[in-house]
Amino acid sequence: MKAKLVITPKKAVLDPQGKTVANALEHMGYAGVAGVRMGKYIEIDLAPGTKAAEAEQALNEAARRFLSNPVIEDYRLEIVE
Repeated sequence: MKAKLVITPKKAVLDPQGKTVANALEHMGYAGVAGVRMGKYIEIDLAPGTKAAEAEQALNEAARRFLSNPVIEDYRLEIVE
C-alpha cells in the first residue's frame, strides 16, 4: 500500500516558481498555458498490514504538522492499495 501526498501553494499565495515555468513554456512556443502552480509530490510506502484508515489519520496529522506549511500550502492525500 502507498500513500500519495500532493502539496501546492494556496490559491491566494504568489507562486514565483510557477510563474517562471509558465513564462518559459510560453517563450518555448507552448501556447495555451494559462498558469502553472508548482508543488511537491511525496510517495510513502506503507508497511504490510497497515490499515488504510489509521494510515490516513496519521499521515493527515504529519502533513499538517511537518510535511506541509498549512499557512501557505494545501495538500491532498490519497491512499492506494
